[in-house]
Amino acid sequence: MPAPSESPVSAPAPASTAQRRLMPWLLIINAAMLTGFSGFIVIFLPDQIQRIDAANKVGNLAIVSAAASVGAIIVHPLIGAISDRTRSRFGRRSPWLVIGGATAAVSMIAMSLATELWSVLVVYVLLTVGLNTIGTAQSAVVPDRLPREQFGAASGALAVGAFIGMGLGVGLAGVFANSIGIGYPVFGALVLAVCVLFTIANREEPSLRMQPEPFGWRRFLASFWVSPRAFPDFWWAFGGRFLLILAYQSVQSYLLYILRDYVGLSDSESTALSMPLTATMLVGALLTAYVTGRMSDRMDRRKVFVTISSLIMAASLVIPLVAPSVAGMFAFAGFFGLGYGIYLSVDAALMTEVLPAADAAAKDLGILTIATTLPQALTPLLVWALIALTGSYTSVFLAGIVFALAGALTVLPIRSVR
Repeated sequence: MPAPSESPVSAPAPASTAQRRLMPWLLIINAAMLTGFSGFIVIFLPDQIQRIDAANKVGNLAIVSAAASVGAIIVHPLIGAISDRTRSRFGRRSPWLVIGGATAAVSMIAMSLATELWSVLVVYVLLTVGLNTIGTAQSAVVPDRLPREQFGAASGALAVGAFIGMGLGVGLAGVFANSIGIGYPVFGALVLAVCVLFTIANREEPSLRMQPEPFGWRRFLASFWVSPRAFPDFWWAFGGRFLLILAYQSVQSYLLYILRDYVGLSDSESTALSMPLTATMLVGALLTAYVTGRMSDRMDRRKVFVTISSLIMAASLVIPLVAPSVAGMFAFAGFFGLGYGIYLSVDAALMTEVLPAADAAAKDLGILTIATTLPQALTPLLVWALIALTGSYTSVFLAGIVFALAGALTVLPIRSVR
């Protein structure tokens, strides 16, 4: 793809009523999805696993998280490719939003009944499959319905929704920490209701008249390959997201255990502190996310914001190393939120602009989403290995710093996006 010209950016076309209505709904549906993810990852799942086998909690959490992430890695490109080919009176994406919401809701109810490690693993895999189906269909809505000059604003809305969801998820999980039999169904009802309301409020054009591509298994499976030689920017963007999410997940996935085993808080104190820590990160992110997304549209720049965010995230990870205390964790959360908010504000826009083909947007975005789910699979195993080798969470923070800085370097070779 040719390098972009240095000519001034043309004025964006005015947004239609449907496009203006879509923006807040992108925020809402991403918030609902991240409410489930964050509440389970930070509180429900670690607590549930610790109650089953406290002595082996770190390894067991790694196994369950890795299995769920492997399922997500398969689901994203597969559901993306199927939704690209879906022909229905409700469109291509809406049916999968509802299917994903229903799968997640039923799995959440089943999760509340799981009492053995194997049942937690199986049900949690199904739960993440449902949530990731929502994410795959939702990500394709942006290139389907919005022009390029609104990608940054949409990315900002998704980022704000993500951080609202993180705060709401951890807050709700804290409320229901001792009554997951009620908590899981509450989360499920919330996610399913938002998915249904999204499809009603933002009706998709029927896809029945869209010309279907000839189907063959060889052709279908071959479509998942994106040539690094033909589309190098696609893979540089993949690498950048992979490393920055790895930096984020290296701490966030084990936040509860870090508070207990690194800072030295009790189980009840760490659970109570998870909510204000996440809220602090949320405030930092909200200060930057949507404004930065709009700014990137006006400047027609994405990479500089990724670089700035990476440096802030790396610097914030130094704080717990020099101040392993409650105050240090709050300072870390605030600055890390600022950096991560900047990154998420341009991430979706950057990914959308490096897609090889518009007519296969969901499939290609599904492949790029592996850069989010693969770190979720690797991080528990990586943290487990680092703690086993060093006996301390210090190595986890150092690894996060390296990943954040490497993420900034990875996006620099992208030529098709400034």
